[in-house]
This record gives sequence, C-alpha cells and structure tokens, in this order.
Amino acid sequence: MGAERMSKQGTSRTALMAAVALVCAVTVLAAPGAAFAAPAPTPSPSTTPAGSKPLKTKDLEAVRAKIDKLYHDAAVATDAYNAATEKAEKQSVEIVKLAQKIAAGQSRLDRLRSSAGAAAREQYRTGGIPRETQFLLSGDPQLFLDNAGRLHQGQQATKNLLSQLTKTQEELAQYADDASAKWKQLDEGAKEKAAAKKKVEKQIKEAQQLENKLEKKERERLRKLEEEAEQKRQTAWLSSGVLKEINGKATPAGKKAVQFATAQLGKPYVWGAEGPKSYDCSGLTSQAWAAAGHGIPRTSQEQWKQLKHIDVKDMRPGDLIIYHDDASHVGMYIGDGAIIHAPRPGRTVTVAGAGSMAILGVVRPDA
Repeated sequence: MGAERMSKQGTSRTALMAAVALVCAVTVLAAPGAAFAAPAPTPSPSTTPAGSKPLKTKDLEAVRAKIDKLYHDAAVATDAYNAATEKAEKQSVEIVKLAQKIAAGQSRLDRLRSSAGAAAREQYRTGGIPRETQFLLSGDPQLFLDNAGRLHQGQQATKNLLSQLTKTQEELAQYADDASAKWKQLDEGAKEKAAAKKKVEKQIKEAQQLENKLEKKERERLRKLEEEAEQKRQTAWLSSGVLKEINGKATPAGKKAVQFATAQLGKPYVWGAEGPKSYDCSGLTSQAWAAAGHGIPRTSQEQWKQLKHIDVKDMRPGDLIIYHDDASHVGMYIGDGAIIHAPRPGRTVTVAGAGSMAILGVVRPDA
C-alpha cells in the first residue's frame, strides 16, 4: 500500500508539472497596459476609503513594480547575508584548527624545553664538561675511538634540539597571528551579516506595508497582475520553440535532487532558511543537491560563479536556472518547461514556468 501511495503521489506531481507547462504554453494573454514598462514614480498608495474609486490598473502596476523591486533588493541582501553566514562558518572551522595547532605546538615546545633543561642539568652535574668530552680527555685511545661517534651525535642532537625549539616557537607565533587575523575577519563578517540582515528586513517590511495599504480586492488584483506578468513571460519563452530543443534526461543524482525539491512543495519562503520547515531560493537548491550527494555553494550568486555553465537547449532536470542580471534568484528545472523554486516572502515553494522570470543562464551541479 505504501509503494502504491508513493506511486500515486509521483504520478500526481508529474501531472501537476505537465499541466503547468501546458497551461503556460497555450495561454495567450493580452498585455495589461504598460505591465513591463518602467512606471513613472507615483506616490505610495494609502488605504482606499470605503466607497472610493479603486486604483487604476496603471497605478496598481506601479505598485507592483515597486514591490517587485523591494523584494528583488531583499533577495540581493539575502544572498549577502547567506554568503556572510557561510564565510563565518568556514572561518570558525579554521580558527578551531589553528587553536588545535597552537595546543599541539605548545605541548611540543614544552617537551623540547624539558629536553633542553635535562641537557643543561647534565652539563651542570659534570662541571660544565659534557660526558662525551670527558671520554675524549680520559687518555684512553680505545675509549676515544669508541666515543668519538657519540660526541658527534651529541653535538648534532643539541643542534637539532635548538633548531626544533626555534622552529616550534616561530610556528606558534605564526599560528597566533593567523588566529588573530581570522578573529578580525570573523568580526568584520559579523558586521556585514548584521548590515545585510537589517537591509533584508527593511526591504521586506516596506514591501509588506505597501501591500497592506491596499484593499483586499486590490491585493487580489495585484496578485492577478503578478501571475499575468509571469505567464506572459513564460508564453513568450515557450513561443520561441525552446522546448523543442530541450530533451535532456536527468541523471540519478538529478532525479534525487528533483525528488527532494518536490517534497518541499507548499513550505513557506523564509529568507536565510535552508530547511527543513522553510527555505529561501538558494537554500532549497543547495539542500536538494546536498540530499543528492553533491555539495554546492549556498547562494545563487556563488552557484552561478562556481558551477558549470551550460546552454539552455542542453538543460536537463536537476539543473539550476539562475535569474536576473545579478544572479539574485535560482530555481531547479524539473522538465516540461517548469521549475520548482521558493519565490519570495509571503509565498511558498511552488512549481512555476521556467521562463516566467528573466533567465541569466543555467548551471549544472553534477557536471
């Protein structure tokens, strides 16, 4: 029964993805006014009093454009926050390793000093003349020959001991300097992280305040305008015939990544989150590929920088589509012209058209 249920769930998800792609492909929408033109600046709307005229479409479009920009800026700041977090984690690991090296070096230095102290005490007991030298001065030729090698060895041992002491002291000083530098970087990173956090929260709060000033019906119209804009872009993308060229098959790892992402459908977007209860866009993609056995960068910008770039026509399920000129958003391609992504605050992990946003390029985690 469990296997049958999983099979049915898989079938329904596949049907959902295919349905989304089909609807996007056949829906031809009239352009809603100047939906994609840069709107002229307009005053922020206030709550519409009961009985007053609702906002005109062009005014609502201006609101939508402003909200989109605020959420876009919040996404950029979120990437900066996530990058600072990832950097801080790496620096903390490096500091721990340096601390371990310092502890081991200090222990070694203590042993070397103990050996040096023993050598000094021995010299004191023999009146300042090492035992080997006493052998040389004994007047016994055979004893001289027997111990000449020992004298040389003793001299070398003393030199080695002093050399090791010096080297260990220098290493400890370098480790301490490195640790101090890492602590400074960690402190600077914490300030960058705090600044990014403040910016994210400011942008999101401003966007939410804009939406909250609208009447319920106007918020519904705003959501409709958003959907229409996305569908129009998706329709234009599909109309280019791009799907005719895309026929790549998912690798085993790609299938695992898609399965993980699919299992997160409906979970809320939370900036900076990487599961298991909520995700931001790159938190979802990085965790999906971690579940597939491939660690990838945490942020969409680093995913764009570090992963292999491929042509859109060579795209296969599991590949990541990076959006906008600044690589501030990412979604996972699942086939049939669709992606799974975590859109923005106030939304949930969902299926969307792969061309519903401005595509920067495609990267492959398991190249």
